Amino acid sequence: MKFDTLQHGITFYENYARVSGFNTHLYSTKKRKSDGKITLKYCVCNKEGFRETPRLHADCKKKRPITRMGCKARITLKLINDQDNYLIFSFHESHTHPLTTPNSAHHTKQSRNLTLAHKKYIMDNSRANIGATKSYRLMKEHVGGY
Repeated sequence: MKFDTLQHGITFYENYARVSGFNTHLYSTKKRKSDGKITLKYCVCNKEGFRETPRLHADCKKKRPITRMGCKARITLKLINDQDNYLIFSFHESHTHPLTTPNSAHHTKQSRNLTLAHKKYIMDNSRANIGATKSYRLMKEHVGGY
């Protein structure tokens, strides 16, 4: 596939990931030295790679869960030299972890967004000296749950 801009390619892969049941993050970029234009952009699964082994400190109180699984799913977008378009250069589809089911897809990080109406509700409550956390809990009760 060919995209007019790099952002269109990234948005396409994020939408594909949301429908498929995983999240993404931007990984690495390669730029041309002459003009600084991005020539390669990697967009990977959010479970790509492995986390570094944690350093053991006496003051470390919170243990973080292991979220990285070494997943190889990724897309590489490459700049076409004679045009200012980006092309899908490589696409690796297989994952090393189970994907999110459609019933629980709304719990993923990229799906947790406040609508404009919800943001306005929180701002209106802040003018009445009601904090953001308390107004979010009130909104949750009005809507019927998370």
